[in-house]
Amino acid sequence: MRVEDFDFELPEELIAQTPLADRTSSKLLITDYPNNKLEHKSFAMIIDELNEGDCLVLNDTKVMPARLMGVKEDTGANIEVLLLTQMEGDEWETLVKPAKRVKIGTKIVFGEGLLTAVCTGLKDHGGRIFRFEYDGVFFEVLDKLGEMPLPPYIHEKLDDKDRYQTVYAKEQGSAAAPTAGLHFTTELLEAIKEKGVNIAFVTLHVGLGTFRPVSVDSIDDHEMHAEFYRITKETADLINGVKAAGGKIVAVGTTSTRTLETVATRFNGILQEDSGWTSIFIYPGYEFKCIDGMITNFHLPKSTLVMLVSALTSKEFILSAYQEAIEQRYRFFSFGDAMFIKGRNY
Repeated sequence: MRVEDFDFELPEELIAQTPLADRTSSKLLITDYPNNKLEHKSFAMIIDELNEGDCLVLNDTKVMPARLMGVKEDTGANIEVLLLTQMEGDEWETLVKPAKRVKIGTKIVFGEGLLTAVCTGLKDHGGRIFRFEYDGVFFEVLDKLGEMPLPPYIHEKLDDKDRYQTVYAKEQGSAAAPTAGLHFTTELLEAIKEKGVNIAFVTLHVGLGTFRPVSVDSIDDHEMHAEFYRITKETADLINGVKAAGGKIVAVGTTSTRTLETVATRFNGILQEDSGWTSIFIYPGYEFKCIDGMITNFHLPKSTLVMLVSALTSKEFILSAYQEAIEQRYRFFSFGDAMFIKGRNY
């Protein structure tokens, strides 16, 4: 299967630059694959699509203020560093701009010396390994100096940092938000619980894979970047129980999906307490072992995320749904509208 098979024309004006004031006022496209039907609603009506006994699974990762602006100690040149993954101790994998100016041994100074970093390794696609030096607690220093790492296609400044954070964010460690969750409010989640829908949490820290384009012709040749995940015994037991009772498992976002499918694959379809690194790549032909449906935003053409959602139904069905969304002027990407995908076994 070729990457070109997942291409489509997207008008630039449909790329959402700012979030809507009301999280639940986004449009919601119901994509019902078993009944070959599309339906338009507002996101607040997602509650009508979930039934008592189902389980909604959310990724509780918290976005770090991971974008740092610094200068090279020797020349004073401006350098932008995006934290991606903590490796060991104070060493981090990062993305750097301009990367060609940063070699092993290069020292970057942030906040007039509150934080310094020395390059200790080189990676592909502008990646660098840095060892950070500071006084006190690293994440407290990061809160003072860092900016929220908005995706490169968003050019508007975000006045409210929390708007690029889900209302249930808890476990700090992501370089980007799990954006399907940005539509939920605390009140909507409470109403969903009151309906008898179970709510479970997993953690997947979003890393380099979010920013890396697919640069090969054949899907089989693409290599996913590993991201850290964790699932607790409580979550595993809850989801296993819901499945055994015939309830539907609805993942909020591709990150929750990848976590659940990673663990289900490891343990033959039954979830267990687990943590580690996943580089699972889901595309058409994949047999889902855990989820039945997914709530997700609209993604980049030719991206691994479009491939993943296509696997839950079919490439033709998803691309036709995307075309409908374009015709109806849905907002795309991180601050865009949402779709609820009922998979082939829903």
